[in-house]
Amino acid sequence: MSKTAIAIRHVHFEDLGTFDGVLRRNGYAVGYCEAGIDDVGGVDPFAPDLVIVLGGPIGAYEESIYPLLGPELALLEHRLAAARPTLGICLGAQLIARALGARVYPAGTQEIGWGELQLSLAGRDGPLRHFAGVPVLHWHGDTFDLPEGAKLLASTEICPNQAFALGRHVLACQFHPEIGGHGFEHWLVGHAVELAATGVSPAALRRDTGRFAPQAALRGEACLSEWLGALPP
Repeated sequence: MSKTAIAIRHVHFEDLGTFDGVLRRNGYAVGYCEAGIDDVGGVDPFAPDLVIVLGGPIGAYEESIYPLLGPELALLEHRLAAARPTLGICLGAQLIARALGARVYPAGTQEIGWGELQLSLAGRDGPLRHFAGVPVLHWHGDTFDLPEGAKLLASTEICPNQAFALGRHVLACQFHPEIGGHGFEHWLVGHAVELAATGVSPAALRRDTGRFAPQAALRGEACLSEWLGALPP
């Protein structure tokens, strides 16, 4: 029988990327729950074998502006309390941090572009070791404090807390390990206003993505496969 993976998606182009194929190869039936369209509050927080919360250009603390975040946080609070496997990417990582009681807040600067991670000892001893020495895509303006009991896995100069794990069942990555390059033009179009406001060149991002994404995608697939293989039964 297939295992089930539900990905909560906030904007259409920030999808599972290369992670979709990894999940299917590992025996997961994959489905999306579209935040703001589907009833996230109606998702049983305990039933899916894996919940993945994807990225989006809003703050994890902005539920008064974007009420769709309320049901997501409630789902995560219940799921994390039950130690059910959960993966967060970018906004998803920040929502997991907040659901675990940590503060999420503006980083003071936008971190947009490709750059290497500084892996902690725990990061070098786990699935994120596959990203050692390989630039990954960063695209965020917020960050978070490390939740109580979590292990810091990776940092950058701008944001000391880039990734963390909680036991074997939670992995949260503020960077984008799912990027493979395909469909990246949609990111440039969808985030055109943000890029213009921050002075980041779409041409430079496009060039760097063509240069770095193929290797980063392979590392991301290896990372996710290893993490899935170590999940508790």
